Amino acid sequence: MKVNYKTYNLPFTHPFTISKGTKTHQPTLIVELEFMGIRGYGEAPAISYYNIPVEKMVEDLESKRIFVEKYAFNEPERYWHYLHHLFPANSFLVCALDMAGWDLYGKLKRQPLHALWNLDITKSPVTDFTIGIDSIDNMVAKMKEKPWPIYKIKVGVENDIEMVAALRKHTDAVLRVDANAGWTLEQALEKIPLLKALGVEMVEQPLAKDNWEGMKVLYEKSSLPLYADEACVFESDVEKCHRHFHGINIKLTKCSGITPARRMIAKARELNMEVMIGCMNESSIGTAAIAQLAPLLDKVDMDGPLLLSEDIATGVGFDFGKIMYNEMPGLGITIL
Repeated sequence: MKVNYKTYNLPFTHPFTISKGTKTHQPTLIVELEFMGIRGYGEAPAISYYNIPVEKMVEDLESKRIFVEKYAFNEPERYWHYLHHLFPANSFLVCALDMAGWDLYGKLKRQPLHALWNLDITKSPVTDFTIGIDSIDNMVAKMKEKPWPIYKIKVGVENDIEMVAALRKHTDAVLRVDANAGWTLEQALEKIPLLKALGVEMVEQPLAKDNWEGMKVLYEKSSLPLYADEACVFESDVEKCHRHFHGINIKLTKCSGITPARRMIAKARELNMEVMIGCMNESSIGTAAIAQLAPLLDKVDMDGPLLLSEDIATGVGFDFGKIMYNEMPGLGITIL
């Protein structure tokens, strides 16, 4: 097997702000695995507060390239286990390689991944579209610029109820909010009833990721479903989130790929928890991987390509939030 890679710094259409900060570009690593003349692709965007920049992914890949390439590829699950032990401290890089392995596997089998997994794509949920933190006028303008059936509103700032109320005046769409760990327990207890009155559907990561005692209290008192994000990174976190959150939001990059994400979904179902997969502003490559898993989900947030002004692949599309599949093998993408 041969591995190649390329790094990108993809620009956002608008500066993207959450409670942790603002960015104008999304750095990302794209890997290519070539096996028997067939190429598979995977992606891992870099997120500053997880301290795994693109440069670190490249450094680790180069340091063990020979081991990545010498593996006798057969099944993606076994390849993930190999990569997991090869790069124990770099889940982002493992994700990109695991995703490429699955794309390769689907192309070798000449089927889309969802077909290999016997999933019904008619059951895929509609994706939301994210409105980042900004002035209220700008947030309303962004929403009007993109008419959509579901919006995810980034909150976690002092005037976030005012922001959501202003947006509600301009749309009857479903609203979700994501605090990105930006509230205290007292703030969450005060704000959640107000958000419910505004017709908000759910709240994502209201408290700090390690505030388990606070989440236990909030879980018992919240009038809205609570989804874990920063508190649910790896497979072992799913069990921790039980009876602290109503659902989990899986990120492929953080959990280290498609392979562990499938196990996390199964575990959450065992615990009677709802499941969402969210994006980390991936291009259409990483977004196509989410699309393959979408029939297994209650909710999905895969609007990365819609937030970027440049893309590096085609294959996954949207019709007013509905995921459009093209039935090409693997991830169903074409590199531009």
